[in-house]
Amino acid sequence: MTKTKKSIAAGAMLVTAGMLLSACSGGSTEPTSSATATDTGSETTATLTVWVDAERADSLADAATAYEDETGVAVEIVSRDNATIKDDYMQQASTGSGPDIVMGAHDWLGELTTNGVVAPLELGDSADGYLSVALDAAAYDGTVYMLPYAVENLAMLRNADLVAEPATSFDDMIAKGTAAGAEFPFVVEQGVDGNPYHLYPFQTAFGAPVFGRDANGAYDATQLTLGDGGDFAAWLSAQGAAGTISTEITGDIAKEKFLAGDAAFWLTGPWNVTAAVEGGINLAVDAIPSPGSEDAQPFAGVKGFFVNQYSENKVAANDFLVNYIGTTDVQVALFESSSVLPALTEAAQAVSDDAIVAGFLAAGEQAVPMPAIPAMGQVWQYWGIAEAEILNGADATATWDKLTADVQAAIDAQ
Repeated sequence: MTKTKKSIAAGAMLVTAGMLLSACSGGSTEPTSSATATDTGSETTATLTVWVDAERADSLADAATAYEDETGVAVEIVSRDNATIKDDYMQQASTGSGPDIVMGAHDWLGELTTNGVVAPLELGDSADGYLSVALDAAAYDGTVYMLPYAVENLAMLRNADLVAEPATSFDDMIAKGTAAGAEFPFVVEQGVDGNPYHLYPFQTAFGAPVFGRDANGAYDATQLTLGDGGDFAAWLSAQGAAGTISTEITGDIAKEKFLAGDAAFWLTGPWNVTAAVEGGINLAVDAIPSPGSEDAQPFAGVKGFFVNQYSENKVAANDFLVNYIGTTDVQVALFESSSVLPALTEAAQAVSDDAIVAGFLAAGEQAVPMPAIPAMGQVWQYWGIAEAEILNGADATATWDKLTADVQAAIDAQ
């Protein structure tokens, strides 16, 4: 297979998130796997069945052919509806059937492991070749279960015709956007229910991640560090009063203002790159400027492949993922199918000669995986509403304290 590079300007979307194109995984330790080394000769199989979404099916054709030529094991790539692939897999795998391998997102891990339908994966020495945030996301409770292939995270998009240089801090960004004469120095998606995913980089800048980590580097539901966000809440209140962050700015409005040249900076993900480029914006992609004393850490979303716990071909499946999907050529091919940044470091570097791709890679250096633990569901249901209330003038301290108490009570009730 030949390495090629797809230009973002030709329509790339760089897409997940949270992810994160990072050589820093928030200080977590490297996860370990409990699986044993693979050896296709120790296991007899006729065919490996791999479920993927339609967008990436063609990208794996060469890897499937190469694997069959090398090992004699056929690989059947089956295109599935992305909207139903997880539920279909869960249903079939729980009955002892389903594919040998399924493509999915790292935040499925809590559900997949709880239901016992995913097998540990042995990455071996290849683990060192992945972006650390991707490797972090590939593990659950310290055990690797996913072969990562793509990462996405937020970054700061800048209209370089309005502002020539990146901002050095949040305040500097607002000053630069204001000096440029833009109607909105900066826009970020919120809406009436808030959007904590987009505000999380600013929250972490005040030293308030959602959860702490255990000794294995895994998110720990017993460590709800969300409550450390008092300073962030006060800052958020001030932004609401100043109008720099507003619940009146939806995703569509943020896009509209940036594409019209009415906003100098836009905090968003790679999924909006195509619209900006095709809209004629002289686009630059920067790291997210911090409003606090610590780095702004966006969530990263990582995509990858899981091995069915009930597969009779787990050894061959592990071999195919690690030694074929986990190669630069294949991960570049997957990038070219949808412009999702590769999880393999060498592949990410191979496509980062494009300035926009390189910008997202650099912006993700501080990214952390979005928690996949079940307790995260209890956070989402209260988080955005509380932030929206603060932006709209509610008492910051009382509202944040109530948020923390509500989340803790919901976790305790699980």
